[in-house]
Amino acid sequence: GGGGGTPQPAARPARPTVDPTLTFAVPIAGAPVEGKPDALVTIVKAYEYACPFCEKVRPTTEQIKADYGDDVRIVYKQYVVHAQVATDAALSACAANRQGKFTAMDGLLWEKAFKARKFDRANVEALGREAGLDLAQMKSDMDGPCKERVQKEQAEMSAVGTHGTPAFYINGRFLPGGAVDLAKFKVLIDEELAKAKERVAKGTRPERYYQEWVLGKGVKSAAPAKAM
Repeated sequence: GGGGGTPQPAARPARPTVDPTLTFAVPIAGAPVEGKPDALVTIVKAYEYACPFCEKVRPTTEQIKADYGDDVRIVYKQYVVHAQVATDAALSACAANRQGKFTAMDGLLWEKAFKARKFDRANVEALGREAGLDLAQMKSDMDGPCKERVQKEQAEMSAVGTHGTPAFYINGRFLPGGAVDLAKFKVLIDEELAKAKERVAKGTRPERYYQEWVLGKGVKSAAPAKAM
């Protein structure tokens, strides 16, 4: 039986959120980096080439580089959401990085793949040629080691709570909101920079900072938020 009354809707599972006060041990080994090894603040950007918000936030990251100079470096990690569209672009960025040409390839992928909505393998290879890559090497890397690399990056970022793009981690601290304004980035960058300067003054070597304080002491994985 059971009487009338409105049926209670089933509780919706809580969407996973990442605690911005925690420092996550976000792996960076092997990923493309722009900036110096002794930069005190490391920003990890998890993104894919078919994501409009990832493209929108590019001027913000350029501005951060201009404002902070050698204090900041940016590490690029692939997190493919639209697998059918963005996979070849992700593989080609990996292949370019293996030939030391990530920055050139990255620019071309935004300008001539994303903006033209041309993500097919033939176009991606043409962009590789334009970026000055050895094409035979690029193809073999895309079909071989880069497949594993892109999957590994995806798994590494999922482990620390990434579930959409773009996702930014500033010295391991998650920046909520994706393509946010510069002011929100600066709050976290300034906090982390001040902390790092204090620790360096007490004896941490700058080029060891990320290794010791973020990877060494950070949380290894983000437990999904539990629904109450």
